[in-house]
Amino acid sequence: MDPGHPLTVQVRRSARRRRTVAAYRDGDTVVVLIPARFSAVEEREWVKKMLARLDARDRRSRRPRGDAELEARALRLAHLYLDDEVRPVSVRWVSNQRGRWGSCTPAEGTIRLSSRLRGMPDWVIDYVLVHELVHLRIPGHGADFWELVERYPRAQRARGYLEGVAAAASLDLSDEADPALGA
Repeated sequence: MDPGHPLTVQVRRSARRRRTVAAYRDGDTVVVLIPARFSAVEEREWVKKMLARLDARDRRSRRPRGDAELEARALRLAHLYLDDEVRPVSVRWVSNQRGRWGSCTPAEGTIRLSSRLRGMPDWVIDYVLVHELVHLRIPGHGADFWELVERYPRAQRARGYLEGVAAAASLDLSDEADPALGA
């Protein structure tokens, strides 16, 4: 956690959740998912544990933190999965995307990823990058688009992960073309 940056913790109780506790970052908010039956004491204990786990994971993470690292990562993915057929002009993190995980402006060659992705696994970030890189070549979500996206080996898994995060956070990221991306 950044000590100079305020942190909000949101606890969500679920009657369906029996024993497991989960936590994830959504921008400047940490969302902790707990069983509805937990007492206030158990809630405080688990929030403390989950914050410590997120901090430990962040310290271990080699995830790109800046735009330059994100752009280098995009270029590597374009090489690996798209035969260097696309080359973005810029790739950067943005904090103003609430309705989607990533966006692309093909005419300008720019890609923007939501800063909410920063706390997610690398393979999920890579999927969103590949998705947006393909948009540099194919603006729509037709069969030819999905054929290129599916070159990324974890595409299906990442889409499922993003759908789960969106559902757990009650985010309205629905889009007939790609409900996981909202793009």
